[in-house]
Amino acid sequence: MSLQQLQLPDGARLLEGKRNWWFLGRGGVVRLGGRHVTPEGGLRPDTEQRLREHGMFTAPPVRTYALTVLTSTNCNLGCGYCFQNTAQDAANGSRPPRIARTRLTSQTITSILDFTQRRMAAAELDRLRILLFGGEPLLNPRGCLELLERAAGVGMTSAWMISNATLLTPQLARRLSDLGLDSVQVTFDGDREDHDRIRVNRANNGGTYDKIVRNLVAAGEVTPIRWTLRVNVSQETFGGVDALIERLAGELDPSRCALYFARVGDVGIGYANDLLHTGELSTHFTRWQRRALELGFTVSRPGARRPCLTCGHTEGRYGAVVSADGTLASCWETAGKPDWQVGTVSDGYRPAESTRDRWISCEDLYQYDEDARTLTRFRDDVDATLLDYLDETERLQR
Repeated sequence: MSLQQLQLPDGARLLEGKRNWWFLGRGGVVRLGGRHVTPEGGLRPDTEQRLREHGMFTAPPVRTYALTVLTSTNCNLGCGYCFQNTAQDAANGSRPPRIARTRLTSQTITSILDFTQRRMAAAELDRLRILLFGGEPLLNPRGCLELLERAAGVGMTSAWMISNATLLTPQLARRLSDLGLDSVQVTFDGDREDHDRIRVNRANNGGTYDKIVRNLVAAGEVTPIRWTLRVNVSQETFGGVDALIERLAGELDPSRCALYFARVGDVGIGYANDLLHTGELSTHFTRWQRRALELGFTVSRPGARRPCLTCGHTEGRYGAVVSADGTLASCWETAGKPDWQVGTVSDGYRPAESTRDRWISCEDLYQYDEDARTLTRFRDDVDATLLDYLDETERLQR
């Protein structure tokens, strides 16, 4: 990969496929031939000009404000890699100490929605999408329901949730869906045996795989909610991913599920993932993606590098992350951590000069024992192979 490719403007990427090149811009994906690319692997000037004329470097305008709210900072699971842990469990059990417990209240919801209306007006946006986050957001179901119900009055058009799904009953799922919740992201840590060893109940150290699947099936029978299944990849789960894909396809409806694979970052205090983005890891990722598509799952298409609406813009222009007590953070990973607060919903964001060192974007805290070039090469290899496969199977235009 050439340095020129790494420095394409506006977050664009240029990937070499098996028989052609792929240009990934903020305006879409374009298949290019060898005549469009320099011997060094960059865009030829006339090609770049035509891509610009067709809007391929231009992102669609932002139309929706992205609000993340932690309804509870507490969690009923004890995953050792969680970025909200403050240490590992000294007894090597399932109860690592966590950030302070706070719980969303009616009074705080009022402050959050007042803040959100002001921010939406400043950004000239009239649509709102809410993410219910935690901890585990369903440890405060009343807060989730009240927030969605009241947010309808300030322009909320949709909502989603990141949850471990162990508390998601059909009755609660129906009520959330009726209030606008359309999707839920749920994590699996490898196949059942690995998952039950890693994603354990804090109270009894019990496994959670079967309960999660049962809850998704039951909720799916009474709501149109779609599921995004995140598969965590680490040295502890790597060997079971192939079996997990087959198991999930047999237990859930793949047509309602998006599946994606993510290496666990070293963000938990005292946690380390020894599986690096080297060797044949990209080959395994592409095999998993291909099999998921064959089984009917959705796999997200690669795209240009885009700033996160919530934390990728100065002082949260297009979104905000609010903890359950009304404090503001720049991103999910720092929410609920006192040393990383950048304001409150009552007073707004602090001056930029005082929060510059606290304004962290999504991936800034994910640490790898690899240089940026190695990580970029891994991502580009995986994405180019996926685009080749989508093209070969005529899925690219669907």
